[in-house]
Amino acid sequence: MFSKETYVRRRTELKEQIESGVILLFGNNDAPANYPANAYSPFRQDSSFVYYFGQHRDGLVGVIDIDNDVEMLIGDDIDIDDIVWYGAVDSVSALASQVGVVCSAPMKELKSICNEALRLHRKVHFLPPYRHDNMIHIMDLLGIHPNLQRESASLELIKAVIKMRSTKEPQEVEAIERACEIGYQMHIAAMRNAKPGVTERFVGGVVDGTANSLASKVSFATIFSQHGEIMHGCPSEAMLESGRLALCDAGCELDDYCSDHTRTYPVSGKFTQRQLDIYKIVEECHDYALNVAKPGVRWYDVHMDICRLMTERLKELKLMKGDTDEAVNAGAHAMFLPHGLGHMMGMDVHDMEGLGQQYVGFDEETRPSTQFGTNCLRMGRHLEENFVVTDEPGIYFIPALIDNWRASGHCKDFINFDLLETYKDFGGIRIEDDLLITKDGCRFLGKSRIPYHPADVEAFMAQRA
Repeated sequence: MFSKETYVRRRTELKEQIESGVILLFGNNDAPANYPANAYSPFRQDSSFVYYFGQHRDGLVGVIDIDNDVEMLIGDDIDIDDIVWYGAVDSVSALASQVGVVCSAPMKELKSICNEALRLHRKVHFLPPYRHDNMIHIMDLLGIHPNLQRESASLELIKAVIKMRSTKEPQEVEAIERACEIGYQMHIAAMRNAKPGVTERFVGGVVDGTANSLASKVSFATIFSQHGEIMHGCPSEAMLESGRLALCDAGCELDDYCSDHTRTYPVSGKFTQRQLDIYKIVEECHDYALNVAKPGVRWYDVHMDICRLMTERLKELKLMKGDTDEAVNAGAHAMFLPHGLGHMMGMDVHDMEGLGQQYVGFDEETRPSTQFGTNCLRMGRHLEENFVVTDEPGIYFIPALIDNWRASGHCKDFINFDLLETYKDFGGIRIEDDLLITKDGCRFLGKSRIPYHPADVEAFMAQRA
């Protein structure tokens, strides 16, 4: 938790942006895994609630009455039965005081607050809910059916929260740096353990265990697989095989902030020439973004530049053909890169995605695409100083996609399907790092560099016991 003054300042700025009405910021409740007393652990608080109210206890709601300049923390004090099992915790009034909130009240008072606001025809602002218990709570409070709550959420509040959370404060950057340092430890542990005969699940467990021992939790479900062509490939019982590539996409959550890195490396410790040919293209695309990202640049343009660069290099390998611009305009590059270059990152690994990607990653000039592959670009807007974005180009050989496009003739003028057939057993390669947009450029976050240049990767793998 940051200083009391941080949360007071953030709520003051939020009130200035919204101007009138009542803001409700819902914290989360424990989520049962299979019965009420067996909740998923550790507890995960709502990010926007933490951003403005700083507390991590379950069962809380923050209320900001802008017109009457009243801030309130709503929640019930923990009773003696819970104290017996989980230990004593601060009272709701004490939690409120810790973040500069004067007023607190039990949860039953929230209905009265909402009823009075509705009676006076005052605007009640809330963010799009994503947990069903909060959806039911909103229906009880405001009479809005869960199916209508996303479209009824306050666009004013959504845009204000995105504006504030997008630009990271120095203390937030420091928190992400700390998370990236643990991300380094997670990936180094994976590289040390990724040996022939070891299962994917074992390595994935080592990665998760590193996060659990050094941080709060993983920031998303760890991806570790020899089938790197599967975007979200979960660790399986398959044994790692010499000659295959292992892809690890993992990050941690520490002090409310996330890391997110991806590395791909040869299980044997040395790339084959074919693997190296593809890897070097991904490496060049990764480093291109690092060299051009700066305030004022559209991330969409960086993404498309990388698609053209990738197309040029794949043409050199005879996997693609034809005019580069025509190929990219037709979406042929999406055979190999069916996702976007990166996304915002911060308190959420896909920062604020639940508020609506069209608001988080885009602006009036740049709108989401409907073209296959490019429609998965989560971030296209102009970069600003102190944004944090991921840089994660990749090349994938997806057998089902190859078969689908070949059968339909899609982009046949730009893809050499006969040669592509011989890559169906290749897998995929992705390299990902977290970038801070600085005053006149960008830099890696995290002081320790996870090896990614081919010579560095092979040198590290050679040191494994």
